[in-house]
Amino acid sequence: MDDSKTIKAPFFEIGPKSYLYGQDIRDLALYADEAAEKYDVDIIFTTPIVEIANVKRLTNRIHVFAPHMDPLYPGRGLADILPESLVAAGAEGVMLNHAEKPLSFEVLKETIRRAKEVGLKTIVCADSSAQAAEIAQLAPDIIVAEPTELIGTGVTVGPQYVQAAVSAVHDVNPNIKVLVAAGISNGQDVYNMMVYGSDATGTSSAVCKAADRKAMVDEMIAAVRRGWDDYHRQQEVQK
Repeated sequence: MDDSKTIKAPFFEIGPKSYLYGQDIRDLALYADEAAEKYDVDIIFTTPIVEIANVKRLTNRIHVFAPHMDPLYPGRGLADILPESLVAAGAEGVMLNHAEKPLSFEVLKETIRRAKEVGLKTIVCADSSAQAAEIAQLAPDIIVAEPTELIGTGVTVGPQYVQAAVSAVHDVNPNIKVLVAAGISNGQDVYNMMVYGSDATGTSSAVCKAADRKAMVDEMIAAVRRGWDDYHRQQEVQK
């Protein structure tokens, strides 16, 4: 396996959604690429589909993901997102079941299967620990645990939620990485998620709407590294 395509904890996910487009997406991807190298933190950049090829061409360190796909095969399917087309554009993976693009369990199961078939990694969203545990049965690469009602609010979850989400997933499949997010607004929020024991966290609006996007990316990725290192130092002390 190409080590450059292995996503290692700690990591961070940036999802511009439809806040940005065109050159702003490409600039943000370059900021992320620089911060990933600077702090040795993997970054999943979930770019709008039309920018996958551009972002992949411009960057070296980040992992380029699509924000959705459909479980179809080459053939009929007007305006659907063909898995093979994402691979051809340069995507390494795909986000599924986001609160803004929910899937039924059966469709999610088939879509994860198709992603595996074409070699795409999967990052799958869950609204609760119970849903995260159910999704873990499908063996995605990463599960995002984030309460829908907190997305974009600036209000984050506490340590109990993080620990419960991680346990719920790992009790089913310890190989799945767990990203805990929702309401992440600044470096302190990022640090908290990491020091509570998450493998990763992420944001959309906080970076995209920042007055200085480059500075916000740097602040958050620095906090990923600091929080992860502090958490693991604490674990060593407690042994």
